[in-house]
Amino acid sequence: MKGSYEDGRTSLDEERKLASEGDDGVLGSLLITLLSDFGLKDPYIAEVKAVILTICPEARIVDISHSIEKFNIRMGAFVLASAARYFPEGTIHIAVVDPGVGTPRRAVLVETKHAFYVGPDNGLLMLAAHREEIKRVYSITDPRLMLPRVSSTFHGRDVFAPAAAHLANGTPPSCFGSEINDYVMPHFAAPLLKASRIAGEILHIDDFGNIITNIMGAELERAGFRIKELLFIRLRNKSFHLNLCEAYGDVAPKAALALIGSHDFLEISVNQGSAAKMLNVKAGDNVVVSAAKG
Repeated sequence: MKGSYEDGRTSLDEERKLASEGDDGVLGSLLITLLSDFGLKDPYIAEVKAVILTICPEARIVDISHSIEKFNIRMGAFVLASAARYFPEGTIHIAVVDPGVGTPRRAVLVETKHAFYVGPDNGLLMLAAHREEIKRVYSITDPRLMLPRVSSTFHGRDVFAPAAAHLANGTPPSCFGSEINDYVMPHFAAPLLKASRIAGEILHIDDFGNIITNIMGAELERAGFRIKELLFIRLRNKSFHLNLCEAYGDVAPKAALALIGSHDFLEISVNQGSAAKMLNVKAGDNVVVSAAKG
């Protein structure tokens, strides 16, 4: 039995049936993940979970993180993209880092070849979605799939949570609103590959001081770079050569290196030290990787 938020609105049943006929997309599961910058001391996350469970009591909810730096879309995108690919096919991911809540920015549902993403149309979802190959993106506009009253400051509870719960209940993505193609694709979602040169940027700096770029291992391979090769790297206003290693321990303690990290992004690191402190850089700084000169 579904919860009271549906208020007897069974007119969606036929729409679900018609929309699902002949659909060959990934089926949504009862597994829903949550990522946000809400923190844990306030009631916000509990309210989001309460809405999900009222609409879909069978849902299983997994927290990815609620400690994303406030309003930091880039950090949220990195954490979401890093974790999402390890969840089962059909998982529904809600992500909310939403400084534009209440403005004309859209609420979107993204369907990829592996999963579904629900959240604001501000680029937060697209690093993860882009890695999985985007199939369709829908604007969430149907009020029947939201709470009866929608706050202008809490779409995580009133729009995104109901959307994910209805999706878990079997509502096809096409029921939520019109398909769109002009969704926000942030520049950090895809570095620029030109011959044997890759232009990207710093995506995240982790607690170890590793500088994590938005350049993926597959992109390095396409550019012709191999393990143990010497790379020429320009980072902010610095230029240097680094070996592309397999492990931090491939160089001496306190020595710098480059490697493909556990999330499949190129990292610039210091063995048992902080590359971020050594190089004095921050997230968003440009990075260019090319073949070593000479």
